[in-house]
Amino acid sequence: MKKNILLVAAIMMSLTGFAQFPGGGFGGGMPQGGFGGGMPQGGFGGFGGFGGPQGAAQVECSEKFTDINYAGDDGQVYHMLDIYLPKEVKDKYPVVVHIYGSAWGSNSSKGMADVTTIGQALLNAGYAVVCPNHRSIADGKWPAQVNDIKAVIRFIRANADKYKFDTSFIAISGFSSGGHLSAVTALSNGVKVAKRGTAEYDIEGNVGPYTKESSMVNAFCDWSGPTELLHMDCGNAMIFGGPGNTPEEQLIGAPKEGNEDKFMLLSATGFLDKNDVAGYMFHGDSDPIVASCVSQYLYDEMQKAGVESYIVRVPEGSHGGAAMYTEENLKKMTDFLDAQRAKASKKK
Repeated sequence: MKKNILLVAAIMMSLTGFAQFPGGGFGGGMPQGGFGGGMPQGGFGGFGGFGGPQGAAQVECSEKFTDINYAGDDGQVYHMLDIYLPKEVKDKYPVVVHIYGSAWGSNSSKGMADVTTIGQALLNAGYAVVCPNHRSIADGKWPAQVNDIKAVIRFIRANADKYKFDTSFIAISGFSSGGHLSAVTALSNGVKVAKRGTAEYDIEGNVGPYTKESSMVNAFCDWSGPTELLHMDCGNAMIFGGPGNTPEEQLIGAPKEGNEDKFMLLSATGFLDKNDVAGYMFHGDSDPIVASCVSQYLYDEMQKAGVESYIVRVPEGSHGGAAMYTEENLKKMTDFLDAQRAKASKKK
């Protein structure tokens, strides 16, 4: 009984925190019945869980650039990004893009993208960290969100000299719905138009002025991500919105039933092949929002395809929070990225 009371309290707190998001979506009391949000310090939240509203101000870095428009449409908050450079000053740095979680419901949460946990660990390991906004469900249906993230990668390559980026290694990471975007972005490397059955999406898109640049990444990390949208009921996580009105169905604008091909092209494994880059999944077995078997499914499928992959399942881990962002797990992330960077340098 006590656990149920605490769970309800956590939900109500995250609803309060999420009401600030513009344009409806999963904010403003969740008019569509979805669920989003996040408690300070990356606590409980529906596909969310942020680094806290003051997190960005606490990051230890040598330089910080904020509110840079990566799409050439100045004034659009959903096309802004922040850049953090490590405290140790160098001529250039390898790059990791890290994406916030929000059930795809926020277009303006880059400043709360686990910056004091995942972001700080990456900075301490010598990586430049780029935290972008992206369009929310209220701003555009899929694949608008992944089109935005691929535009971020192209922006990084086009502006390497200006921001000290070493583009020989660009990785991508994300928490919750950001983890989903991370995995799909990485596993769809080199794909322009994705087709499956009757479904067809322009995954690359044409956002921004740098469309001749590559959006390829070298590796990905996924923290608690809803990566497999046809397997979200594999465990005991809560279902938000009800059948036909879940966050992922709102993202697509169609029910899952009868639209399986569309949902496969919303899922990371919809793009999986033997030539894909390596990935590392981190997931809590006590996650009440996205069941850990979702990440386990992605890991298993990557293993079957012969793609380098790793998974950490934390027995007491929730949806974000201290049990997930331990020093041990953060080091596993940076060690993995270091190893992938070393492999990339040998291929030159």
